[in-house]
Amino acid sequence: MIQSETLELLEWSRLCQHLSTFAATKLGATAARNLQIPQSQKQSEALLAQTQEAYQLENSLTGGLSFDGIQDIGDALTRVQRQGILTGEELLAIATTLAGTRQLRRAIDNQPDVPVLSALVEDIRTYPEIEQEIHRCIDERGQVSDRASTTLSNIRSSLRQIRSQITQKLQNILQRQANAVQEQLITKRGDRFVIPVKAPQKDAIPGIVHDTSTSGATLYVEPNSVVPLGNQLRQLTVKEQAEETAIRRQLSEQIAAVTPDLEHLLSVATILDLACARARYSYWLKANPPRFIQRGEGETITLRQLHHPLLVWQFAHEQGTAVVPVDLVIKPQIRVVTITGPNTGGKTVTLKTLGLAALMAKVGLFVPAREPVEIPWFDQVLADIGDEQSLQQSLSTFSGHIRRISRIIDALSNTQALTPHSSLVLLDEVGAGTDPAEGSALAIALLQYLADHTQLSIATTHFGELKALKYQDERFENASVEFDEESLSPTYRLLWGIPGRSNALTIARRLGLNAEVVEQAKTKIGGATEDVNQVIAGLEAQRRLQETKAAEAEQLLQQVQRLYTEVSQKAAQLQEREAHLRQQQEQSIQQALVQAKSEIAQVIRRLQQGSTTAQDAQQATNALTQIAKNHLPPPPKPKPGFKPQVGDRIRIPRLEQTAEVISAPDEDGELSVRFGIMKMNVKLEDIESLDGQKAEPVTTKKQVKETPRNSPKQDAPTTPQSALAIRTSQNTIDLRGSRVADAEIVLERAIAQAQGRLWIIHGHGTGKLRQGVHTFLQQNPRVNRFEPAAPEDGGTGVTVAYIE
Repeated sequence: MIQSETLELLEWSRLCQHLSTFAATKLGATAARNLQIPQSQKQSEALLAQTQEAYQLENSLTGGLSFDGIQDIGDALTRVQRQGILTGEELLAIATTLAGTRQLRRAIDNQPDVPVLSALVEDIRTYPEIEQEIHRCIDERGQVSDRASTTLSNIRSSLRQIRSQITQKLQNILQRQANAVQEQLITKRGDRFVIPVKAPQKDAIPGIVHDTSTSGATLYVEPNSVVPLGNQLRQLTVKEQAEETAIRRQLSEQIAAVTPDLEHLLSVATILDLACARARYSYWLKANPPRFIQRGEGETITLRQLHHPLLVWQFAHEQGTAVVPVDLVIKPQIRVVTITGPNTGGKTVTLKTLGLAALMAKVGLFVPAREPVEIPWFDQVLADIGDEQSLQQSLSTFSGHIRRISRIIDALSNTQALTPHSSLVLLDEVGAGTDPAEGSALAIALLQYLADHTQLSIATTHFGELKALKYQDERFENASVEFDEESLSPTYRLLWGIPGRSNALTIARRLGLNAEVVEQAKTKIGGATEDVNQVIAGLEAQRRLQETKAAEAEQLLQQVQRLYTEVSQKAAQLQEREAHLRQQQEQSIQQALVQAKSEIAQVIRRLQQGSTTAQDAQQATNALTQIAKNHLPPPPKPKPGFKPQVGDRIRIPRLEQTAEVISAPDEDGELSVRFGIMKMNVKLEDIESLDGQKAEPVTTKKQVKETPRNSPKQDAPTTPQSALAIRTSQNTIDLRGSRVADAEIVLERAIAQAQGRLWIIHGHGTGKLRQGVHTFLQQNPRVNRFEPAAPEDGGTGVTVAYIE
């Protein structure tokens, strides 16, 4: 009983009604209005998983999951189980439900990372063969179609023929007896075709009178000539109805055979619709998924910027006031929180907001609070909020509170053995409605009992004695609702760790109560109370200052994060641009290499064609030099230095003086300067420009010394021509297998004809041939130097001689 009372006090039915507006089907809306609260944390976690995956699909699919065609076919399934025959509309509703559920399953199967919803739909059967059979037999109007059976088609064909004959005969009578009929009209009374005949002329058209007009001037007569046809029409109509009934009975029997599967299908569709409704409602509330915590393991209840969902709805749809959120951060050791403060300050709203948040998390709804949302799973949410006065039962306010609190304690006792310390208790104005001294004592005893038997209790009170419990028992905590003394109105903000102070005298003074009365009241309450109020006021002021600084720090942090994001984006853009430029440069280099290789290949082909002379080799060398100039990047230009001119102002760092140049630097790098009345000569390296640039040294022409003839030939510099020489068959000789004496003759002849490089292949062998070749080259005056060939040209088995 107390559970249902608590739901009523928290206005849970209003929240369920709001949730139902987000359902897509009648079944989902009904389930939302009658939302069942799970009895275990595992069930709540399963519902939250459904909501999270539905939330994901609502954001990833255009328009979210579609429930088109799914209808409430529960009554139809109940009737076919009792061997009833369904109507065409009911059969059509079953067919569209099967199709809609199939589309729903296909949409979920095509989405990744939704294992809970995929498992939910994987075992449903949509019976496409039954759906096709229904659509074959029932048209879009819910009528049995001609194609349902051959017998029905023949019957309807005969009906059309007879109707045509009746119509033709009646038309002939209307034309022949035009004066006897009221108007040229063929109508029906019941299932008989009749024509309107004037009452005085009824004998002109003998037949059966089926109806009379209100005035009696018109008789609706079925002529005797069409009565037999009318009888045949009635017989065929009866046969048609019997055949339609037989077809609908056959379809109903097919559905009855699979009723358990269809009921399961309907249940799954309802669960999916309810999950999507929870996701849409959570998205509308800007809520976040909760995480169930274990306070016994040291976890803290964290509900920052918690909004009351009903007030959010009221603000959005009923032009209510803006919702002021509350922060609830409750440490694991706290069992009881007492909230004090003035009336209409938001104490009761805080209780209801926390109660609704706990229930929303249990049924799989997201909680309208800022992430992270961390809350325990309460097995019971029990509340005593508001008055329970009753004139009929002679109950006062105090009596009503006590009766409800008694039911709360009974409920705690019944579940204490199974789930100790797992309930949430919300008490509004605990101990109120009786003598303050006794009420305060009773409230203290009750809260101490709840600290021993519940996981968390929140109580609002005006008793000052309850504020001291925090300093006697670490399981207690104080909170208060803030009050603005300037505007004489509450701010609806919840302050933690600070008890509320009395504002009655302040309000009375500002509302114009006689000052003498107010001062007399102050003397009655005693100086200690005033001192306590001043201490509390100081704490409140200090807290506001800290909150202001925290807000400024938060704003500064956001600015830093924003600047960091901007700098990171610009750095990423620069890196991307640098990579793009590097890629373009590499492409340009590759193109230049390809073109240079092509041109070099052409030069080599020209050298290999025919006999090669020294002039041809020189032309090839010149061509390679030009290719190098075209494709190799130019050497970087040296950064220009400072060149002092006459009249320039310069600095002399070692003297820490600024001077004027009166003569240009000479060949030795000296120049004359003047500062003040003094003149002196200084070196270029001792001066710099006013902006810190060093002076550019003076370069002098020097003779380049030639390498002495007696220097080692291996150390001779490499000329550009030799560096760009190309190996061909004309500048290569093969001495392998020759004796040293024979090799010297071949070498003498080749050196006399060679210009630039000469490749000499002697191999490795015993090494004597190589030694002899090197000795000959060392003594030959035309050989500038020699060295082993490159590895790709033979390495130490080939010697390259540079011929002058």
